[in-house]
Amino acid sequence: MIHEFKTYRATAGNTKALIDRFEKFTLPILTRMGVKVLHCWTAEAEPDAFFYMVQFDSLQASKDAWAAFGADPEWKAAKAASETSGPLLASQSTVYLQPTAFTPKA
Repeated sequence: MIHEFKTYRATAGNTKALIDRFEKFTLPILTRMGVKVLHCWTAEAEPDAFFYMVQFDSLQASKDAWAAFGADPEWKAAKAASETSGPLLASQSTVYLQPTAFTPKA
């Protein structure tokens, strides 16, 4: 099992719009596709950033899910509709996390 810690950085003045799009479109699409979104965060010290964590059974499952997401017609339409004044996302990064042997069980 792997976890992905994802960081999205919004373009200037678009943090709220980026987060709103995630809540209204991205999250439901990911859920429909079977992607397990574990947590979502913002950080006062990084006002242009949005963070979230997802879980997959394997790296291949992650690659397959993200390819399907990028090709999804509902996602393409939501992205286009939300970016009529320009892109909302300035940059994104992903860190792949694996639990240690001594990680406490939840």
